[in-house]
Amino acid sequence: MSIHPVMQRLADKLKRTDLPAFVPGDQIRVQVKIKEGDKERLQAFEGLVIAINRGPQGTFTVRKMSFGQGVERIFPFNSKVVDRIEKIRSYRVRRAKLFYIRGLRGKAARLKEVGREVAAKA
Repeated sequence: MSIHPVMQRLADKLKRTDLPAFVPGDQIRVQVKIKEGDKERLQAFEGLVIAINRGPQGTFTVRKMSFGQGVERIFPFNSKVVDRIEKIRSYRVRRAKLFYIRGLRGKAARLKEVGREVAAKA
């Protein structure tokens, strides 16, 4: 199933290039534009990337814990609502989709951080 050439050109034109590279298992902070009346402000949503769906309308899912409750939000890559993305830290994972994190609580939900082990051994 291929995309029509005109649609492909349009998708390439709208594609954002200012976003950093990140993968599932990275902790990121997404700055989201919130419109309140006639004013606009930025709100941060910080959490773990648990899934990335590629394609012309690609999305990524970020999960965070808020007051003991898991909150997930799905962001489109090319959305104008996403102002910027900051990569905070990376964790070592062996899967592309981290949906199993939903069922874990407390210490069971911990992941090993990449880069910290090297500093600890030195």
